[in-house]
Amino acid sequence: MIGTMREAAQNLQNAFVREWKKDGGKTVGYSCTFIPEEIIHAAGLLPFRLRGIGTTSMSIGDSYFGAVNCSLPKCILQLAGQGSYTFLDGAIITNGCDSMRRLEECWRKASEDHRGTLPEYYEYFSVPHKSVDYSVEFYEEELRNMVGTLERHFRCTVSEQSLKKSISLYNKGRTLLQKLDELRFGRDVPISGEDAMAVLIAAHAMPQERFIEMLEGVIEGLGKAPSVSGGKKRLMLMGSASDDMDFIHVIEEAGAIVVADTVCYGSRTYSALVDEESDPLHALSSHYLKHSICPRMLGYYRTRLSYVMDLIRKARVDGVILQNVRFCDLHGSENGIFERDLEAAGIPCMRLEREYGPLTETGRISMRIDAFMERISTHCSSIGETTSDAARTRQQTI
Repeated sequence: MIGTMREAAQNLQNAFVREWKKDGGKTVGYSCTFIPEEIIHAAGLLPFRLRGIGTTSMSIGDSYFGAVNCSLPKCILQLAGQGSYTFLDGAIITNGCDSMRRLEECWRKASEDHRGTLPEYYEYFSVPHKSVDYSVEFYEEELRNMVGTLERHFRCTVSEQSLKKSISLYNKGRTLLQKLDELRFGRDVPISGEDAMAVLIAAHAMPQERFIEMLEGVIEGLGKAPSVSGGKKRLMLMGSASDDMDFIHVIEEAGAIVVADTVCYGSRTYSALVDEESDPLHALSSHYLKHSICPRMLGYYRTRLSYVMDLIRKARVDGVILQNVRFCDLHGSENGIFERDLEAAGIPCMRLEREYGPLTETGRISMRIDAFMERISTHCSSIGETTSDAARTRQQTI
């Protein structure tokens, strides 16, 4: 089953999407974790997280974005201009960051030269940068507007009942992913970080019902699987959006195993459940704004640091890779603060700037990771305990 999930994670128009389209289903792409999949699902549509995998040229991306910009939205634009996203019936773009916000206007402009590449349903969705009461109210109103545009364009009805049903379904998926994390956090880890990332990406690239069914089988199988972590240093991946399994493969080839992450194609979507008792739109608004660990949310660094420290202890992490896509101001800036505070707590960190996905410089990254692994080994030997044990005893320094 993991092999099937890998196929879904490595291909845009994967077998699940093709099957959905063959049966007459409509697919809506979305650019950010702040766009609730539950609403798209409740409309009877397939939510599909936009990605930039498989890009081999930046001719279109550089033409409209310019060279000095994050390569993730540029890769998405490149694929859109090439026609790789023509299977989408709609797309929703948000202001996850300034570069991603510009994707909305760049895609629209590029479609003038590359006809037929802009979905018929194409919307911009605004997300506040704070989670105070008035911003939750604003976000809820934006969700109502999204419901309205989906209903009008796709001639569907998004009822309170259908929203509650979708919330319950996605909460089930989140609960299962938390169980997968529990297996990864154990001393004997039954799944590589590369395969775990394939599972996390597949969650947003196929119908949720099928994903949950497959994930239940994966978790059951992993309960009986042998450990793949013997003698390996346990790492956590933090920072910019990362959906490149080859990048994690390079990390694990150095003798490590990635047991946790905080990246937005990974664990950011399931750390908490949506309230199923209150009004569904209000519950979604409160959840998506108040449970985010993205640095776009202003004034919550201490909350994010506390979350990271707790994750380091639970996953018994020996070291942290703080990676950011080049020109990512949000993660590039916050990674420096994380490095300061985590190192002060006795947790070895490596900051790594790279290009997104297929543009990764494998040789340079391999050398950096090899050096980091040597540092972790020396560090653990000198203190006579694991890094996560050291962090637990020095928690008061944060």
